[in-house]
Amino acid sequence: MDESRQDQYKKEAAQAAAQLVQSGMIVGLGTGTTAAYLVSELGRRVKEEELRFTGVPTSERTAEQARSLGISLATLADIKEIDLTIDGADEVQLGTLALIKGHGGALLREKIVASASKRMAVIVDETKIVKRLGGTLAVPVEVVPFGWEATARKLRAIGAGTELRPGVDDKPYVTDGGHYILDCAFGPIADPKRIARELDETVGVVEHGLFLGLAKQVFVGGPRGVKILKQGANREKHARRGGPGAKGKRKSKRARRRS
Repeated sequence: MDESRQDQYKKEAAQAAAQLVQSGMIVGLGTGTTAAYLVSELGRRVKEEELRFTGVPTSERTAEQARSLGISLATLADIKEIDLTIDGADEVQLGTLALIKGHGGALLREKIVASASKRMAVIVDETKIVKRLGGTLAVPVEVVPFGWEATARKLRAIGAGTELRPGVDDKPYVTDGGHYILDCAFGPIADPKRIARELDETVGVVEHGLFLGLAKQVFVGGPRGVKILKQGANREKHARRGGPGAKGKRKSKRARRRS
Protein backbone atom coordinates (compact mmCIF):
# COMPACT_ATOMS: atom_id res chain seq x y z
CA MET A 1 0.00 0.00 0.00
CA ASP A 2 1.20 3.51 -0.82
CA GLU A 3 2.56 5.05 2.40
CA SER A 4 0.66 8.33 2.01
CA ARG A 5 -2.64 6.48 1.56
CA GLN A 6 -1.88 4.27 4.54
CA ASP A 7 -1.21 7.35 6.67
CA GLN A 8 -4.52 8.83 5.51
CA TYR A 9 -6.38 5.66 6.55
CA LYS A 10 -4.69 5.77 9.97
CA LYS A 11 -5.67 9.41 10.35
CA GLU A 12 -9.30 8.74 9.44
CA ALA A 13 -9.51 5.85 11.91
CA ALA A 14 -8.00 8.03 14.63
CA GLN A 15 -10.42 10.88 13.92
CA ALA A 16 -13.38 8.51 14.10
CA ALA A 17 -12.24 6.96 17.39
CA ALA A 18 -11.58 10.40 18.87
CA GLN A 19 -15.35 10.97 18.86
CA LEU A 20 -15.63 8.43 21.69
CA VAL A 21 -14.05 10.97 24.03
CA GLN A 22 -16.47 13.16 25.98
CA SER A 23 -15.85 15.98 28.43
CA GLY A 24 -15.12 14.77 31.93
CA MET A 25 -13.53 11.50 30.82
CA ILE A 26 -10.16 10.10 31.84
CA VAL A 27 -8.58 8.75 28.66
CA GLY A 28 -5.53 6.56 28.11
CA LEU A 29 -3.47 7.90 25.21
CA GLY A 30 -1.54 5.36 23.18
CA THR A 31 1.87 5.55 21.54
CA GLY A 32 2.94 5.31 17.91
CA THR A 33 2.25 6.93 14.56
CA THR A 34 -1.48 6.16 14.57
CA ALA A 35 -1.93 7.25 18.19
CA ALA A 36 -0.20 10.52 17.30
CA TYR A 37 -3.04 11.25 14.87
CA LEU A 38 -5.49 10.59 17.71
CA VAL A 39 -3.73 13.01 20.06
CA SER A 40 -3.67 15.64 17.30
CA GLU A 41 -7.42 15.29 16.76
CA LEU A 42 -8.12 15.46 20.48
CA GLY A 43 -5.97 18.58 20.67
CA ARG A 44 -8.05 20.12 17.89
CA ARG A 45 -11.24 19.31 19.78
CA VAL A 46 -9.83 20.84 22.96
CA LYS A 47 -9.14 24.07 21.07
CA GLU A 48 -12.16 24.26 18.76
CA GLU A 49 -14.90 22.39 20.65
CA GLU A 50 -13.86 23.17 24.24
CA LEU A 51 -13.52 19.45 24.97
CA ARG A 52 -12.26 18.96 28.51
CA PHE A 53 -10.80 15.61 29.52
CA THR A 54 -7.75 14.23 31.29
CA GLY A 55 -5.25 12.11 29.40
CA VAL A 56 -3.03 9.35 30.78
CA PRO A 57 -0.08 9.01 28.35
CA THR A 58 1.63 5.68 27.70
CA SER A 59 5.01 7.16 26.80
CA GLU A 60 7.11 10.27 27.23
CA ARG A 61 6.71 11.22 23.57
CA THR A 62 2.91 10.99 23.80
CA ALA A 63 2.99 13.12 26.96
CA GLU A 64 5.11 15.72 25.20
CA GLN A 65 2.75 15.90 22.22
CA ALA A 66 -0.34 16.11 24.44
CA ARG A 67 1.10 18.93 26.55
CA SER A 68 1.97 20.91 23.43
CA LEU A 69 -1.70 20.73 22.39
CA GLY A 70 -3.11 21.85 25.73
CA ILE A 71 -4.36 18.44 26.87
CA SER A 72 -4.49 18.02 30.65
CA LEU A 73 -2.52 15.00 31.87
CA ALA A 74 -2.49 12.77 34.94
CA THR A 75 -0.76 9.59 36.07
CA LEU A 76 -2.14 6.36 37.49
CA ALA A 77 -1.08 7.65 40.90
CA ASP A 78 -3.63 10.46 40.52
CA ILE A 79 -6.66 8.39 39.46
CA LYS A 80 -8.41 5.14 40.30
CA GLU A 81 -9.71 4.08 36.90
CA ILE A 82 -9.49 5.11 33.26
CA ASP A 83 -12.75 5.46 31.35
CA LEU A 84 -11.34 4.68 27.93
CA THR A 85 -7.99 3.93 26.33
CA ILE A 86 -7.44 4.48 22.61
CA ASP A 87 -4.29 3.06 21.05
CA GLY A 88 -2.90 1.65 17.85
CA ALA A 89 -1.81 -1.94 17.17
CA ASP A 90 0.68 -3.77 14.98
CA GLU A 91 -1.66 -6.68 14.26
CA VAL A 92 -5.35 -7.34 15.02
CA GLN A 93 -6.83 -10.83 14.80
CA LEU A 94 -10.29 -10.99 13.24
CA GLY A 95 -13.03 -12.14 15.59
CA THR A 96 -11.08 -12.22 18.83
CA LEU A 97 -9.54 -8.74 18.42
CA ALA A 98 -6.38 -10.15 20.00
CA LEU A 99 -3.46 -7.81 19.35
CA ILE A 100 0.26 -7.66 18.84
CA LYS A 101 1.59 -4.37 20.17
CA GLY A 102 4.95 -2.97 21.11
CA HIS A 103 6.76 -2.28 17.86
CA GLY A 104 6.69 1.36 18.95
CA GLY A 105 8.57 0.38 22.10
CA ALA A 106 5.94 1.26 24.74
CA LEU A 107 4.23 -2.09 25.32
CA LEU A 108 4.64 -2.23 29.11
CA ARG A 109 3.07 1.16 29.81
CA GLU A 110 0.47 0.55 27.11
CA LYS A 111 -0.64 -2.69 28.74
CA ILE A 112 -0.68 -1.18 32.22
CA VAL A 113 -2.90 1.67 31.04
CA ALA A 114 -5.16 -0.62 28.98
CA SER A 115 -5.58 -3.00 31.92
CA ALA A 116 -6.57 -0.09 34.17
CA SER A 117 -9.30 1.00 31.73
CA LYS A 118 -13.00 0.24 31.59
CA ARG A 119 -12.65 -0.31 27.84
CA MET A 120 -10.08 -0.14 25.09
CA ALA A 121 -10.58 0.99 21.50
CA VAL A 122 -7.95 0.36 18.84
CA ILE A 123 -7.17 2.36 15.71
CA VAL A 124 -5.46 0.80 12.68
CA ASP A 125 -5.38 0.82 8.90
CA GLU A 126 -6.67 -2.25 7.07
CA THR A 127 -3.19 -3.75 6.57
CA LYS A 128 -3.07 -4.57 10.30
CA ILE A 129 -6.02 -7.01 10.18
CA VAL A 130 -4.92 -10.67 10.12
CA LYS A 131 -6.46 -14.12 10.50
CA ARG A 132 -3.62 -15.26 12.78
CA LEU A 133 -1.23 -13.21 14.84
CA GLY A 134 2.50 -13.49 14.24
CA GLY A 135 2.45 -14.44 10.59
CA THR A 136 4.40 -11.38 9.50
CA LEU A 137 5.47 -9.70 12.75
CA ALA A 138 7.45 -10.74 15.80
CA VAL A 139 6.00 -10.44 19.31
CA PRO A 140 7.89 -7.74 21.24
CA VAL A 141 8.97 -8.95 24.68
CA GLU A 142 10.27 -6.44 27.23
CA VAL A 143 13.04 -7.93 29.36
CA VAL A 144 15.31 -6.94 32.24
CA PRO A 145 18.75 -5.90 30.91
CA PHE A 146 20.55 -7.98 33.54
CA GLY A 147 21.04 -11.45 32.07
CA TRP A 148 19.02 -10.74 28.96
CA GLU A 149 21.09 -13.34 27.12
CA ALA A 150 19.82 -16.03 29.51
CA THR A 151 16.27 -14.79 29.04
CA ALA A 152 16.71 -14.99 25.27
CA ARG A 153 17.84 -18.62 25.58
CA LYS A 154 14.72 -19.44 27.59
CA LEU A 155 12.55 -17.78 24.94
CA ARG A 156 14.24 -19.74 22.17
CA ALA A 157 13.50 -22.91 24.15
CA ILE A 158 9.76 -22.22 23.83
CA GLY A 159 10.03 -21.75 20.08
CA ALA A 160 10.82 -18.07 19.61
CA GLY A 161 13.35 -16.71 17.18
CA THR A 162 14.82 -13.86 19.21
CA GLU A 163 16.45 -10.62 18.15
CA LEU A 164 17.59 -7.87 20.50
CA ARG A 165 16.07 -4.62 19.28
CA PRO A 166 18.81 -2.15 18.32
CA GLY A 167 18.89 1.45 19.47
CA VAL A 168 21.28 4.25 18.60
CA ASP A 169 25.07 4.03 18.39
CA ASP A 170 25.01 0.22 18.18
CA LYS A 171 23.50 0.01 21.66
CA PRO A 172 20.30 -1.88 22.57
CA TYR A 173 17.00 -0.02 22.42
CA VAL A 174 15.96 1.06 25.94
CA THR A 175 12.30 1.55 26.87
CA ASP A 176 10.95 4.37 29.03
CA GLY A 177 11.07 1.85 31.89
CA GLY A 178 14.77 1.16 31.35
CA HIS A 179 14.34 -2.31 29.80
CA TYR A 180 15.42 -4.04 26.60
CA ILE A 181 13.10 -5.51 23.97
CA LEU A 182 13.56 -8.93 22.38
CA ASP A 183 11.52 -9.27 19.20
CA CYS A 184 10.34 -12.88 19.24
CA ALA A 185 9.28 -14.50 15.97
CA PHE A 186 6.90 -17.44 16.47
CA GLY A 187 5.37 -17.56 12.99
CA PRO A 188 1.55 -17.80 12.73
CA ILE A 189 0.33 -18.34 16.29
CA ALA A 190 -2.35 -21.02 16.59
CA ASP A 191 -2.81 -20.57 20.34
CA PRO A 192 -2.01 -17.02 21.53
CA LYS A 193 -3.14 -17.81 25.09
CA ARG A 194 -0.58 -20.60 25.38
CA ILE A 195 2.23 -18.41 24.06
CA ALA A 196 1.18 -15.59 26.40
CA ARG A 197 1.20 -17.96 29.36
CA GLU A 198 4.67 -19.28 28.49
CA LEU A 199 6.00 -15.74 28.14
CA ASP A 200 4.44 -14.77 31.48
CA GLU A 201 6.19 -17.71 33.14
CA THR A 202 9.65 -16.90 31.74
CA VAL A 203 12.01 -15.40 34.33
CA GLY A 204 13.48 -12.12 33.10
CA VAL A 205 10.42 -11.17 31.05
CA VAL A 206 8.80 -7.95 32.26
CA GLU A 207 5.88 -7.92 29.80
CA HIS A 208 5.01 -9.03 26.26
CA GLY A 209 3.15 -7.59 23.30
CA LEU A 210 0.27 -10.07 23.16
CA PHE A 211 -2.79 -8.05 24.24
CA LEU A 212 -5.55 -10.62 24.68
CA GLY A 213 -9.14 -9.80 25.66
CA LEU A 214 -8.45 -6.09 26.10
CA ALA A 215 -9.73 -4.49 22.88
CA LYS A 216 -13.52 -4.11 22.70
CA GLN A 217 -13.69 -2.42 19.31
CA VAL A 218 -11.32 -1.63 16.48
CA PHE A 219 -11.60 1.33 14.10
CA VAL A 220 -10.18 0.24 10.75
CA GLY A 221 -9.33 2.83 8.12
CA GLY A 222 -9.47 1.81 4.46
CA PRO A 223 -10.45 2.94 0.96
CA ARG A 224 -14.17 2.58 1.75
CA GLY A 225 -13.99 4.65 4.93
CA VAL A 226 -13.72 3.58 8.55
CA LYS A 227 -15.32 0.35 9.71
CA ILE A 228 -15.70 -0.76 13.31
CA LEU A 229 -14.99 -4.33 14.37
CA LYS A 230 -16.36 -5.68 17.64
CA GLN A 231 -14.96 -8.30 19.96
CA GLY A 232 -16.36 -11.82 19.62
CA ALA A 233 -17.68 -11.60 16.08
CA ASN A 234 -16.80 -10.55 12.57
CA ARG A 235 -19.49 -7.89 12.73
CA GLU A 236 -18.63 -4.48 11.46
CA LYS A 237 -20.24 -1.13 10.92
CA HIS A 238 -19.06 1.95 9.11
CA ALA A 239 -18.19 5.06 11.06
CA ARG A 240 -19.57 8.30 9.72
CA ARG A 241 -16.96 10.47 8.10
CA GLY A 242 -16.72 14.08 9.14
CA GLY A 243 -14.20 16.82 8.76
CA PRO A 244 -13.28 19.42 11.34
CA GLY A 245 -16.37 21.43 10.40
CA ALA A 246 -18.87 18.63 11.02
CA LYS A 247 -19.61 19.68 14.59
CA GLY A 248 -23.33 19.03 14.40
CA LYS A 249 -22.78 15.43 13.42
CA ARG A 250 -20.14 14.95 16.08
CA LYS A 251 -22.34 16.34 18.81
CA SER A 252 -25.22 14.00 18.01
CA LYS A 253 -22.83 11.06 17.68
CA ARG A 254 -21.33 11.71 21.10
CA ALA A 255 -24.80 11.90 22.59
CA ARG A 256 -25.65 8.39 21.52
CA ARG A 257 -22.19 6.85 21.90
CA ARG A 258 -22.36 3.35 23.31
CA SER A 259 -19.75 1.36 25.18
